Amino acid sequence: MRSFAQWPAPLAAKGTSEEHALVFNQGREKRLLILPALFDEANKLRRQTVEIMHRLDLSGIDSVLPDFPGCNDSMQPLEAQTLDSWRAATAAAAKHFDATHLLTMRSGALLAPDGLPGWRYAAHGGKQMLRSMLRARTIAAREAGREESTAELEQTGRKDGIELAGWKIGPDMFAALSDAATPSSETLADIPREAVPGAGLWLRAEPDEDPEQADAIAAIIAIGLSHE
Repeated sequence: MRSFAQWPAPLAAKGTSEEHALVFNQGREKRLLILPALFDEANKLRRQTVEIMHRLDLSGIDSVLPDFPGCNDSMQPLEAQTLDSWRAATAAAAKHFDATHLLTMRSGALLAPDGLPGWRYAAHGGKQMLRSMLRARTIAAREAGREESTAELEQTGRKDGIELAGWKIGPDMFAALSDAATPSSETLADIPREAVPGAGLWLRAEPDEDPEQADAIAAIIAIGLSHE
């Protein structure tokens, strides 16, 4: 059964913030913490992520999709968040919800806490993510009759922070993402691209869902958990 919960997320400036989480929780043995794609891709993949959670629920697996401080309905300013504070938040969420396993979506791999086994879907680093968002901004500026260079925008982002695709990213977050390559992991298995039919939904112009892709990802996880 799908419901919403609240959890105390640690903040960069100390203290905690009550954040929301979407949960499918029936107190079952296996509980998956899902770390979503970040920023623009978070919007494009949100519906698909929920579809995966629904399928996991039908397979007898609980799952949790936490909001981070500064995202969705959070009362915290996004520009005050850092990559390290989000990493601390994911570790806190794993403990709070008693997660046994992990699934990261795209750049959510950057936030994976140590120790949890699980899966990564199409993992990529902060550097690649920012490059795509910066390119989209320069194209939009050109269409509006302005010229913006990627190099200048990167300099601005590191110094003052920057707004990309409606997301106000602070300088600490921007700098950390700029230097963040796709992380390696000894506990998370990469879901093979060929196992998920069709192109990635993050390539589409608008948020969407794909039942076949959701079926494939959920099946890989359910089969893997059944063998433990």
